[in-house]
This record gives sequence, C-alpha cells and structure tokens, in this order.
Amino acid sequence: MSAESPRVEFTEAAKTKLREVIANYPEPVAGLRLKIARRGPEGLDHLLTIVEEGTEPEGDAVVDAGGITVFVEGANVSYLNGVSIHYEDKGPGVSGLEFDNPNPTWLDPLAARLQELFDVHINPQIAAHGGYVSLLDVQDRTAYIEMGGGCQGCGMANVTLKQGIEVVIREEIPEIEQVIDTTDHASGSNPYYTPSKAGAGAAK
Repeated sequence: MSAESPRVEFTEAAKTKLREVIANYPEPVAGLRLKIARRGPEGLDHLLTIVEEGTEPEGDAVVDAGGITVFVEGANVSYLNGVSIHYEDKGPGVSGLEFDNPNPTWLDPLAARLQELFDVHINPQIAAHGGYVSLLDVQDRTAYIEMGGGCQGCGMANVTLKQGIEVVIREEIPEIEQVIDTTDHASGSNPYYTPSKAGAGAAK
C-alpha cells in the first residue's frame, strides 16, 4: 500500500446514483469497495461493490470521495490512485458506471511483459475452451495467476497450467521461476474439488 492515501473522485451524476443505491440497500452500508477486476488487452477493468457494515475489508485504504466512503483495494492502491468514476443512464440492467484510470496496467516491467504474453499468446489459445487466465501479481520471480471462465473448476486446469501456461512462460520469460494458481476451483461451474461436510476435500 502506498504511504499516501489514493485519490478517488465521483462525478455529481455518479454520486447521486450511488447515494440512491446505498439508500435503497436492505442492510447497513459501510461504504463502497473499488478494486481491479481484471487486466487485459484493453487495460484495467474495475469493480465497485457495496461493503456492508461489519464486513469492512482489512488492508484496504479508506478514503472519503465527496461524502462517500470508499475502500480501495490494498493490493492495487498504486493502480487505483487518481481514478475518476462517471455515471450515465444506459437503461435497465446496465450499471452505467465508467472508470477513467490514468495508471498503466502494470508498473513493474516484468509484470508488463508477462501481461503481454497472456494477452497475445496464452489467453487467445485457451479462449477456444471458454477460459482465460488473469495475472494477479509478480513477486520475487513468482507469478500469481487466477483462472476464470471455463478454466475455473475444470478437471484439466492443472494440466493446462503445468503443460501449457508454465511451459510458454518459461520459454518466453525465463526470469519467472514459479507460477502459482490462486483460483478457487471449488466454486467453479464444474468443480473438481468439493469440500466435504467435515471440511476436508475429495477429488471428483
């Protein structure tokens, strides 16, 4: 987390809409949480969610954005500083929120190279199976990833990781020594790991 508090701004239209949403929420609201949902060829995708009282996330930066409390994802504070959030009514079922973020996809050059590899080579290949892989972080020559779409909960996910993703990464970016999958495969649409009633796991 950065030493200084990040700056987050809402347009007047966004503040009006979000206050309306908060006022109509059935439970007491502590604020909103701003996080990075995903990184991809188009840059950063953002997610803004309601935080109920008593569920405030630890490690987040807490800022006052025009009278609205915002919990800024601690792991991505540097990438969320300066975000401006707009709102435009786009009809039923559409959030209408738009995010203007001046930050790059990655500040770390190694992570940026790895992201490009994901965007150009890895994700286009696994997209045929309805899946994708997100790069979460790079620390000490270790890449942390998360699988989504058809890859989450797929029984072949580990094969895809070991025989596909890791092989390509080691060939193209040998500086990366380890790849760790952080995906919760048990919550996928077809989980291959299902917790038992005792809390242990059993493979399907």
